[in-house]
Amino acid sequence: MNSEGNALVRKLAFWSIPLSFGVLGLKLVAWWVTGSVALLSDGLESTVNVVAAFIAYFVIRYAQKPADDDHQFGHHKAEYISAVVEGVLIVVAALLIVQEAWGGLFNPRLPEAPALGLAINAAAGVINAVWATILIRVGKRHASPALAADGHHIMSDVVTSAGVLVGLVLALLTGYAILDPLLAILVAINILFQGSKVILHSLGGLMDRAVEPEEDEAIKKAIAEHSGGVIGVHELRTRRAGSAAFIDFHVVVPAVMTVREAHDICDRLEDAIRDVIPGASLAIHVEPEGEKAHGVKVIV
Repeated sequence: MNSEGNALVRKLAFWSIPLSFGVLGLKLVAWWVTGSVALLSDGLESTVNVVAAFIAYFVIRYAQKPADDDHQFGHHKAEYISAVVEGVLIVVAALLIVQEAWGGLFNPRLPEAPALGLAINAAAGVINAVWATILIRVGKRHASPALAADGHHIMSDVVTSAGVLVGLVLALLTGYAILDPLLAILVAINILFQGSKVILHSLGGLMDRAVEPEEDEAIKKAIAEHSGGVIGVHELRTRRAGSAAFIDFHVVVPAVMTVREAHDICDRLEDAIRDVIPGASLAIHVEPEGEKAHGVKVIV
């Protein structure tokens, strides 16, 4: 990620903090005027959003620190830790919702001042939907798992709000107050599913998961198109660490090729790969012809 991308990610992570406080305030007001257990559950999830926003901001700042003596490959993986925490917080929010809704099942009641409460909660949901979309898009574009996880967390809040609104409207139209807590529980189940996906994806990053399939294809294409003078390419390995990509492979060259010529080929390959994977860290091992190929091969 370039410095401009880093600055944008930090800026969005920072503004998530006051925005999460604002949305939480709106949802608490909606609950206060209605007394709805579903709206209280929605507010509880937004409380978790506030904590998650703080975590994401400070972890992103740490992950963007340059490499040092103790972390010579950078601090990028810190973002995955933040994303795992985000996933756990999503699960916690879902459990809090179930806890609140469970009591409502045995003492259901229709909300007071429903129109005002629904309008306030709907406004909070729209704000969240717009902001979550921005965070997810920028997080994916600049390979920031923490920012993307924050966006997915907020989007799960949007799903909660939409489900709550539908449930309350149905409860008011039918007179069945129990629909309020029932909808809250169904929404909590969906949130649990979303949280588990965030956790699993982030754990994959901590376990040195390879780059995405489309990135892998772009790397192989760049190697194939700029491998003039190379006899073969094998042992291609990749891994992602937040916004950083690490790529290494072996190139086989004629035994009579000079070190300078082999070095020039490596420079050409590095430039071509960084054109498709900006900022990638590469390690290319040069071998003389006759070495037995192993690992992932690239057709050149």
